[in-house]
Amino acid sequence: MLKIVNYILGFVFFVFLQVLILNNIQFSGFINPFMYIIMLLILPFETPRWFLLILAFILGFTIDIFSNTPGMHAAATVFIGFLRPFVLKWIAPRDGYEAATLPRIKYYGINWFIKYVIILTLAHHSFLFFIEVFRFSDFFHTLLRIILSSFFTSSLIVGSQYFMYKR
Repeated sequence: MLKIVNYILGFVFFVFLQVLILNNIQFSGFINPFMYIIMLLILPFETPRWFLLILAFILGFTIDIFSNTPGMHAAATVFIGFLRPFVLKWIAPRDGYEAATLPRIKYYGINWFIKYVIILTLAHHSFLFFIEVFRFSDFFHTLLRIILSSFFTSSLIVGSQYFMYKR
């Protein structure tokens, strides 16, 4: 029960962090941090797929409501919610994931966590930015935004592991 309360508080915290602070950070239109996706990345391995997709939709839709982006974040978060089990299977340690562990640096090390975060962050940002632009005429501009924003967001997520999830 305590874990559920922690996830709900984390959800509220990261939504407000995104809406009140991170949505206002833009470096020359190329870097837009979207740290709220950490809520999908840190969910337990055993989270059922159907529940993961529902949570992804709720998270993205909440950001859409506050950001006035009709469905873009919801679509991007559902996309990474769909991809997450496949990515976890693809980058799984040789012996698989140990019971009662979480997808965190503490359990699987920095190399595993960086790979995990970068793959899903690139997927999220690619989906989000191409939906936002909705054309390929600005392909290289959008690609640069994806790369820079993904790097910045991934850095924030990895850095947060050292400050927030020491337990």
